[in-house]
Amino acid sequence: MASFLNTQKDIILFDGVCNFCNSYINYTIRHDRLNRFLFAPLAGETALKLSQQHVVNFNKFDSIIVISGNRFFSKSEAVLHILKNLGTWWSPIINVAYLVPGCIRNRVYQKFARNRYALFGQADHCMVPTADVRSRFLI
Repeated sequence: MASFLNTQKDIILFDGVCNFCNSYINYTIRHDRLNRFLFAPLAGETALKLSQQHVVNFNKFDSIIVISGNRFFSKSEAVLHILKNLGTWWSPIINVAYLVPGCIRNRVYQKFARNRYALFGQADHCMVPTADVRSRFLI
């Protein structure tokens, strides 16, 4: 198995052609002061290998996915996990968000996810990371 599967960092799998998703990933990169996260497109080889390891087709989720150790989070749980672990001003708010039942959070997430291309558009190809963050991206 590839060495990234044994990393101590969480891996964020994201829709590489979604403009909103790319903005969210860029936000995460800017605020990840502890360098806790690695990133990979859902359509890439890393996502495929992680899907096989977890025996789950992550592309069927139509969601951001976070791999943390042997666990994975999707939909609202993934977003909350990321924001909570950035250690920014979001952290206290995230604790309150966890009080909202997951089924309600995920309904809101899914409604947004279904409309993300209409609201924010999509790129013709996956984002290309800049040289200063390229080492944090897995293909």
